[in-house]
Amino acid sequence: MLKTSSIEENLRAVVGPQNLRAASAADAISGVLPQFIAEPDDEHQLASVLSLANEAGIAVVPRGGATKLDWGNPPQKADLILSTARLNRIVEHAWADLTVTLEAGCTLQSLQNALARHGQRLAFDGLWPERATIGGVLSTNDSGTLRLRFGALRDLIIGVTIALPDGTLASSGGKVVKNVAGYDLPKLVTGAFGTLGVITRAVFRLHPLPRAAKAFSFSTENFAAMQQHILAIQDSHLAHTSLQIRCAAGELPAGDILFEATDAGLAAQESQLCKLLGSTRVEQSAENIWDARKNLWNPPTNNTLLAKISLLPTDIAKTLEFLKTLGASRKINWQIVLQATGIGMLRLETDPVQLSAAIELLRSELQSRSGALVILRRPPELNSIDAWGNAGDSVSLMRAVKHQLDPKNTLNPGRFVEGI
Repeated sequence: MLKTSSIEENLRAVVGPQNLRAASAADAISGVLPQFIAEPDDEHQLASVLSLANEAGIAVVPRGGATKLDWGNPPQKADLILSTARLNRIVEHAWADLTVTLEAGCTLQSLQNALARHGQRLAFDGLWPERATIGGVLSTNDSGTLRLRFGALRDLIIGVTIALPDGTLASSGGKVVKNVAGYDLPKLVTGAFGTLGVITRAVFRLHPLPRAAKAFSFSTENFAAMQQHILAIQDSHLAHTSLQIRCAAGELPAGDILFEATDAGLAAQESQLCKLLGSTRVEQSAENIWDARKNLWNPPTNNTLLAKISLLPTDIAKTLEFLKTLGASRKINWQIVLQATGIGMLRLETDPVQLSAAIELLRSELQSRSGALVILRRPPELNSIDAWGNAGDSVSLMRAVKHQLDPKNTLNPGRFVEGI
């Protein structure tokens, strides 16, 4: 391993002295404090920095807007944070072809603002768009309510360029620089938590902005009735864009549905919805109803745990009943926002000891019915709990891919499934 002074000198030569600094307490990742923060100006500088770190045997953590840097397991070690803050450019907006190429450090909000000037959007509603970067949301596979209509990020991305630990810039799909035979890189790096390579740019398919939109809400007396309504809507001819369930301890479940169409189309959809739900009262929703997922994160406390859960839509009622029973028996305050696809975000509040036991019970319950629970944020006392749970038979394949692309375990060691 190189001496620290030699590493620092080499990094400074690549990015410039003004773009390499010592880490401060604010740069810690789940209690692990790195040594340096490097901010390259372009993907070639980034690849060079990564190659130097790989040769020196130091651990690298990629960072965008740092909105989800504490998701996943704490890193086994973190020597260098490789920031994409200066890789924030929109490279090409081919508006006639409905595609956009942009660098990984571009924020979601700045991208959407630029696309809106041409009446277009990336049909994706991730958390904290004013700070979250494209590279970050791809790495964590964040997704919101629009997933129901337009698909997940894996369905919207058509090309990606990543820096591999050996300094190679590899691309797949979209505008190709160098292909990596045998790998679908866009899908491979989405949700990989930066453990395979550092995303430097991405190419997305776009959609037109809707002419008009209208949201409606409804509530039911029990979980079974809510599940019945959700499944009926999904099985109907309604052309809805989003459909979610909101529920909290001691409250009745509420459903929200979004339509995007012309004014005439919205009126027709509203009429069909009212007929489908029968005697259930349907009311127009407030515009901020789709912030429900984001609102689960506030206010943060030392007794709060947030998790992403997935389950079969046919198990919605069973899962909510289990949460109700669990909350009552262990004095847990819980809130959930669940999409009709079965993917949801859950907030639990109680003392850390009870949180630990509750997560074990809930994860076991979900996994018994082909579901899953991934811890996103938790009290420091619970950092030793695995964030991911049982990864099934895919672990050996994931390890093989990790070894192929990052044989020295340079990138985000320990953050991903089974300590990858």
